[in-house]
Amino acid sequence: MQIFRSNLCKTWILSVSIFVMFGILLCLGAADSIEVADAEGKPVVIKSSERIVSLNGSTTEILFALGIGDNVVGCDRSSTYPKGVMERLPSVGYQYGLNAEGILSLNPTLVIGRDDVRPPQVVQQLRMAGVTVLLLKEPRSFETAKQRLRTIGKAVGCEKKAGELINALNTDIKELDIKLASRKEKPKQKALFLYLRGTQTTLVLGTDTAPGAMFDIVGVANAAGSITGNKPMTAEAVIAAQPDVYVLFTTSLKSVGGVDGLLKLPGLAYTPAGQNRRVVTMDGQYLSGFGPRCGRAALDLFRGIYETDGYFVATGDEERH
Repeated sequence: MQIFRSNLCKTWILSVSIFVMFGILLCLGAADSIEVADAEGKPVVIKSSERIVSLNGSTTEILFALGIGDNVVGCDRSSTYPKGVMERLPSVGYQYGLNAEGILSLNPTLVIGRDDVRPPQVVQQLRMAGVTVLLLKEPRSFETAKQRLRTIGKAVGCEKKAGELINALNTDIKELDIKLASRKEKPKQKALFLYLRGTQTTLVLGTDTAPGAMFDIVGVANAAGSITGNKPMTAEAVIAAQPDVYVLFTTSLKSVGGVDGLLKLPGLAYTPAGQNRRVVTMDGQYLSGFGPRCGRAALDLFRGIYETDGYFVATGDEERH
């Protein structure tokens, strides 16, 4: 009977020890993991950010700005900043034409992208393979841009650096606010955003796009009116809109042969913008990415529209002064 009680006691002690050890390991595992909310507000538990694949350009820019670029093992073709990043990293294709095999071949521990990546089944395949996927909404304001910075900063363990980036963004916002206040009683310029790929693809971007959001931020009247998304550009519509300035991505202007080529497109020469050769071009990711440089981009857009005559270009490569 004594032997039985002794063995029972030993078994009980062993069970308790195992339970305690399991609890300790569980706590350690929880301590190492990080929980953030995705685009739908659902929790995503991140256990490792040692090998990251970025599925869009602004995410890539954020990761490098956070100082964690060495952990990025792959990116999509929209990742144009920092300069040369696409040449240094394996490409996983374009964010709207992904395949799971290419991403999985890089052995990622974390994949980050925007919530409208396509095709959606790729995300399902990645998760089924055990890869953590964090999808976030693409910002259309300074506040949502700051929120994405916080979320990605927390996800990769760089909250302090994210805070520094947000502080720098706030500095730019304050400078912009001063400029906007100085124009409070003055009429707004009318700007029309043109998306071009040579003379065959000529589109006007509407109010619900990233450039449209930037127009609102810098106090510009959108000559696209009530257009949403993108619509084919027609000479009649451009002339009727009578924009004061044309705004384009730098690559768009280059594709039609510069300002001279642009003004040869039907209708574009017959507006105040065309007659005064008022053209603003900006790097695509810089203007529409709403990443860490979005405050600087807004300042440059303001300068191009309100403080410059003729042709203005901003690449976003300039260092902060």
